[in-house]
Amino acid sequence: MNSFEKQLLEQLDQLRGAGLYRELRDIGSPQGVRITVDGRPMLNFSSNDYLGLANEPALAEAAANAARDFGAGSGASRLICGSLTPHRELEETLAAFKATEAALSFSSGYATALGTIPALLDKDDVIIVDKLVHACIIDGARLCGAKLRVFAHNDADDLEKKLKWASSRPAPGASRLPRVLVVTESVFSMDGDLAPLRDIVELKDRYGAWLMLDEAHATGLFGEHRRGLAEACELAGRVEIQMGTLGKALGAAGGYICGSRALIDLLINRARSFIFSTAPVPAAAAAATAAIRFVQSREGEVRRAQLWQQVDAAKNAVINSGRALPPVQSPILPLVIGDESDAINAAAALREQGVFIPAIRYPTVAKGEARLRLTVTAAHSGADIAELQRALTTAFRET
Repeated sequence: MNSFEKQLLEQLDQLRGAGLYRELRDIGSPQGVRITVDGRPMLNFSSNDYLGLANEPALAEAAANAARDFGAGSGASRLICGSLTPHRELEETLAAFKATEAALSFSSGYATALGTIPALLDKDDVIIVDKLVHACIIDGARLCGAKLRVFAHNDADDLEKKLKWASSRPAPGASRLPRVLVVTESVFSMDGDLAPLRDIVELKDRYGAWLMLDEAHATGLFGEHRRGLAEACELAGRVEIQMGTLGKALGAAGGYICGSRALIDLLINRARSFIFSTAPVPAAAAAATAAIRFVQSREGEVRRAQLWQQVDAAKNAVINSGRALPPVQSPILPLVIGDESDAINAAAALREQGVFIPAIRYPTVAKGEARLRLTVTAAHSGADIAELQRALTTAFRET
């Protein structure tokens, strides 16, 4: 064994010892309430497919038609010859859906943040993020070189302190005042709680900052037109940069930015993850377009109503099983356990009961805050919720 392999194996042993080792599981079925995990049927309470669209026939048909008409791959980056009609149709549909001037799609939500933030800021600027934002935002903030400040989770007072600091210190030798960007999620992916959006918008306006709002876990679920939390709070017109993903409630794949025409034109010219990536496959773009149209339809509203009904039932099931829940207003129900090994054992006990809810551990959440991240979809039934309650009761009795 050479030294390279030896060091890798030592690092893997350290991960195992800390309860942080991960491995891939083979899902041998389409996404849905019932999936096959490593050959075993499981009741799935871990998916972000909130509206049950990942296996929706309308999306599959749109993807198949695009593959037939435009092929399996895009062939090049968007700025070479890979900007196909399905990409344009997706972005026009996104902009109309979000009621913005323009939109730009990316290969993933991660690529969206990693390309957008460095396109807007440099070393003379300031970026202020919520402590619990997604890793892609933290990585984008580090990559851009701006001064990074973190405010306590959902704490408007702490955000104001950071904004005061940023507004009072022009960069030494800079030819302009620093640009200040505030970044937060609207619905937080691991805790399921909502950002105090009105307070954040009022503060960024008061101090002349910009706001980048990640609606990944809100798009399709909040607001009269299902656009997200910004619409629900009647604040969408005051959010400069609307970010989101196409692979959660929309059931497809990719990420996007919606905003002004000038913002999108700048990203086309400066977002490196967009410029230097082969364009997403046409099937994914077409499926996402079909998903947006579905969400805007009467059936989309029916699905949303079904989701919230099942969320309420799942909350009751968790409480009746003897577990506590923090106050959340989303389909994400965090069952915080604490110790990483205990979380792994709880997830394994649930699998023995035929319920799939993997353990979430560091670095996805802070050390000592390991949890089961229970998510609910519109496709779950009352019988599924009853089965969940029985499994939770049994699993936590044994662990």
